[in-house]
Amino acid sequence: MHHHNILKEKMLEAIRSVMPIVLIVVALCLFFVPVNSGLMLSFLIGSVMIVVGMAFFTIGSEVSMTQIGTHIGAKMTKSRKIWLVVLLSFVLGVAITVAEPDLQVLAKNTPNIDTTVLIMAVSVGVGFFLVVSMLRIIFAIPLKWLLVGFYVIVFVLAAISDQSFLSVAFDSGGVTTGSMTVPFIMSLGIGVAFIRSDENAKADSFGLVALCSIGPILAVLILGFLYRGSTQASSVIVVNQFHNTVDMGFAYLMSFPAYLVEVAVALLPIILFFGVFQVFSLKMKKRPLLRILIGLAMTYIGLVLFLTGVNVGFSSLGYVLGESLISSLRWLLVPIAMVMGWFIISAEPAVHVLTKQVTELSAGAISEKVMRITLSIAISIAMGLAMVRVLTGISILWFMIPGYLISLVLAFFVPPTFTAIAFDAGGVASGPMTATFMLPFAMGACKAIGGSVVADAFGLVAMVAMMPLITVQVMGALSTVKSKTVICTEFECQFADDEVIELWEVS
Repeated sequence: MHHHNILKEKMLEAIRSVMPIVLIVVALCLFFVPVNSGLMLSFLIGSVMIVVGMAFFTIGSEVSMTQIGTHIGAKMTKSRKIWLVVLLSFVLGVAITVAEPDLQVLAKNTPNIDTTVLIMAVSVGVGFFLVVSMLRIIFAIPLKWLLVGFYVIVFVLAAISDQSFLSVAFDSGGVTTGSMTVPFIMSLGIGVAFIRSDENAKADSFGLVALCSIGPILAVLILGFLYRGSTQASSVIVVNQFHNTVDMGFAYLMSFPAYLVEVAVALLPIILFFGVFQVFSLKMKKRPLLRILIGLAMTYIGLVLFLTGVNVGFSSLGYVLGESLISSLRWLLVPIAMVMGWFIISAEPAVHVLTKQVTELSAGAISEKVMRITLSIAISIAMGLAMVRVLTGISILWFMIPGYLISLVLAFFVPPTFTAIAFDAGGVASGPMTATFMLPFAMGACKAIGGSVVADAFGLVAMVAMMPLITVQVMGALSTVKSKTVICTEFECQFADDEVIELWEVS
């Protein structure tokens, strides 16, 4: 009975997440923008698959990914062997990123780089930075200095790299931290911090996602210097035009096998890694082990349904919608994108993981509602700016440099916990819905205007990843100011400004 309730709860959560976007799109297509009715029906079938897929995936990843991450993290650090922590973090970082569904979607839509090359480059980037994150927890290095240092390197490279790689590089930083990586990386951090007895250990698990978002950006920028692919290839979104219902049914059926294989290949490294760990080190009892295996099966089913629904149903309609809006209601492009941005954030599976952890960590001082509204404001602004870029063709650096400068300056004025949460939120906000619906939407609009898709439409995910860095830290600053005028909340008293740096000291 208990399991039945959980599934029902997750289904409702998924419906609440996906429904606003579906309603906005349906209203647009019925009253303003004419699209092929086959596409519309396909979109609705895709929506149902996404809801079921998300429900299965969130249950599965809570039972399996989070558990595996916590167990491995705790075991890894108990060994007290730094080389082991470094090696395992790297292998895990690579393995978990290859499995990230959003990265698969982005890599498929990127016209100028081979899909496998892009996925591998990005995975190595994440692996390397997961090592950096673990060492930061062990050696007590304040997060803000690491962020400043690495972002300086990012922008120096960005200034001299191939322009057609820029937007893709910033986008890949946003998509790697999605529904698969976030629960895993965060629980790995909790596992590593867990062996310390001080009460601030929990706060250390934040900031991991922040650092792991930098790896892919650097990796793709470096790839830009080495890789010689054609950067002029056109985008590979195939707009499915269905002649009849049977046609559409077969489109879904034919794409199933591809995703069954893709998700299996993606999950395999993690399963093998966990298997080896179980045999030699964990030796878990039968029941908890069985739970994890069932969780992995649910994660698998959920991901297959999610990716099929998104790629067959959502991407095509997003593309056509963007294209049609330009011809009929160009002036509405920015406001419509902003409204979608406001709602799309609640459809990101990884956001639920983060808001829950933030509420627990802050002992309720930052409620899930406040966190959600802060993120909605951020994503709404980001979508608006991304559409301004599509309409004008302004270079992404005009937004990225001031945006990151503001975020890094804020990092020196707000409690470090907020900085870590803000940078994590940036990584989390840009998930599958952004990559699969809003990015094709921007690509369609860009093509209709006659702009460069790679330069102007890509970069949307990057904007989404950047805005929360500012809004969450501003929320932190406001709450600190408020708590100084009122009696300080339990959360603020616990982390006085001068104490916070001690978070990273290992007892």
